Amino acid sequence: LCDFFRKTYGRTGASNAKPFEGGRSWAGARPEFRAIGYDAHGIAAHIGVLRRFIKVGEVDLLVAELGLYSVRPDLEGFGISFSLGVVYPVLQQLGVPFVFGTVRHAMRNHVDRFCRTGLATIVSDARVRSTRPEVYPDLPPTRLEDVLVFVVPIGRS
Repeated sequence: LCDFFRKTYGRTGASNAKPFEGGRSWAGARPEFRAIGYDAHGIAAHIGVLRRFIKVGEVDLLVAELGLYSVRPDLEGFGISFSLGVVYPVLQQLGVPFVFGTVRHAMRNHVDRFCRTGLATIVSDARVRSTRPEVYPDLPPTRLEDVLVFVVPIGRS
C-alpha cells in the first residue's frame, strides 16, 4: 500500500508522497476500515474510513471520515469512484449520521461525480481546522485549510 500511495499521491507533488515513506500506509490517522480494489496488475484503488468527532459550529458530532482515496492512474475515468456505493453498507454499520471527506479544489470535478447521483453534497466555502503534527513536523500543528468538503448522509438526511 505505501508504494501505491507514494506513486499515486506523488504525481501531485513530492510532498504529498512523503507521508508514505518507510512502509507507512496511512497519513494522519490509521483507518479502521479500508476498501482495496485489485486487478491483475496489483492494487487498483483504495479508500479508508475512520470514525472521529468533528466540531460543526458548537456541536461535537461523531462522523466517519473518508480519506486516503486513490485510483491507479491507468484506471482513472473508468468509474471506480462509484465504488463508494459498495462501501455504503459498512458505513451504515458504523452507526454514524454522516460521512465526510475533504479534497483540494482541483479535485472538484472528481467529487462532483458522487454528487450527480445524490449520494453526496459538496459544501463550498468551508474552512477546516486540521491537526497533523506527526505528518508535517515543519508546519504548525494546527492550521486552517481551504478545501472542498463533501458530505454523505448515512443515518439521517
